[in-house]
Amino acid sequence: MHTTTDQTAPAGTSAASGRYVNIAAYKFISFDDTEAMRPQFQALCQERNLKGTILLTPEGINMFLSGLPADIDAYLAWLRSDARFADIEVKYSYSEEQSHKRMLVKIKNEIITMRMPLIKPELGRAPSVDAATLKRWLDQGVDDNGKPVVMVDTRNDFEVDVGTFDNTVDYRIAKFTEFPDVIAAHKDDFAGKTVVTFCTGGIRCEKAAIHMQNIGYDNVYQLEGGILKYFEDVGGAHYSGDCFVFDYRTALNPKLEPTVTTQCFACRAVVTPREQLSPQYVYGVSCPHCADKSAAA
Repeated sequence: MHTTTDQTAPAGTSAASGRYVNIAAYKFISFDDTEAMRPQFQALCQERNLKGTILLTPEGINMFLSGLPADIDAYLAWLRSDARFADIEVKYSYSEEQSHKRMLVKIKNEIITMRMPLIKPELGRAPSVDAATLKRWLDQGVDDNGKPVVMVDTRNDFEVDVGTFDNTVDYRIAKFTEFPDVIAAHKDDFAGKTVVTFCTGGIRCEKAAIHMQNIGYDNVYQLEGGILKYFEDVGGAHYSGDCFVFDYRTALNPKLEPTVTTQCFACRAVVTPREQLSPQYVYGVSCPHCADKSAAA
């Protein structure tokens, strides 16, 4: 499996790497006609038999789609015909099956819910660090100015449990709306250090880094492209485990290959290969995280 942030899929890779193309993309941009555009997105995705989720919000668009190469190409050509999305960056991966099982086009208030209306990424991003530079910083333990580097995971606790950077700061948040108060309460912990926020693909850490700047953090960066871009560019250096993704694959390893990790249908907990050996794991029914609770009830 291969992932790239090129504007178009690399020629000849889809057949070798999997029948279906999976794309992930977002862009923060003023988008005030979501209601009018929703039927157009729905019609095209139905026509092209695309599966996945598209979020249309006043602050921009977020999408995860899976389909045959020609259908993905047609969708992106249509999307980029809108000047607002002409330069949207897309990450690609490939699979033998569609990575989503249904198609949803939703209208929401935010691309990722944070409930911090003063944060407007389209007006200016926080500084970012690319994967190769971050690896070099982590190799040497300090940034280019000699400051210690601290990684802050902005994802939810169950995602972190599947894998994260070594020695990362994890506040065990259950939802992203908890992040602003938690990071504000621990500001003094990062004095004199360089902070790098990260998430799966870049959205949460982009908002998180801007918020941290707004409340007075002096030296904070976002990991450009998130964990998946880091895997693509430098592999799994300084990272333990896999990366949770919100589709049927559940998690990808540092080679961007699906793992045998799965998710419980009953409680939505992530079930590791070891946990799948438990007699409490019954596919589609229960897992070690919820079997005891079900029995007690």
